[in-house]
Amino acid sequence: MYRLREIERRDLPVINSWRNDEELISHLGAPFRYIGPEVDGSWFEAYLKNRSSAVRCAVTDDSDIALGVVYLTSVDSVNRSAVLSVMVGGIENRSHGVGSFAVKEMLRHAFNNLNLNRVELSVLTENVPAIRLYEKFGFVREGVKRQARFKNGRYADLAVYALLREDYKNDN
Repeated sequence: MYRLREIERRDLPVINSWRNDEELISHLGAPFRYIGPEVDGSWFEAYLKNRSSAVRCAVTDDSDIALGVVYLTSVDSVNRSAVLSVMVGGIENRSHGVGSFAVKEMLRHAFNNLNLNRVELSVLTENVPAIRLYEKFGFVREGVKRQARFKNGRYADLAVYALLREDYKNDN
């Protein structure tokens, strides 16, 4: 079965390969960029220095090799909020419950361990599988940022979703 663990330096090569996968990135709100290993090394070092404002986990199976990642970033202890993001790596790992497990466990951590009140995210409106996943866990669509991302040669809309502690169901 799957488990979460904090990302480690040894995960960087596989994360870097995902971040350089145009097809994978085309489904995410982030822009595609060619990212070298040194850039990801610097990104990881910056994370280690600022762990109070982010939780970055790998989703693994018994092999302990990263199948995906799930992050809580912009953790705000005053407003008790954070931003959730998920990326499931190779196509062979998709549609096997990796993303669902990642969201479930990170929400449990956010509300039960970090004492957050709000977890928000943004998703391309055309990414229907991701939207279904987030809505399954109770995320509520709060609005749409029209033409907010330039993806695949055109502008795409970005939906904003949030889940509040009062709406969180620990049994999803």
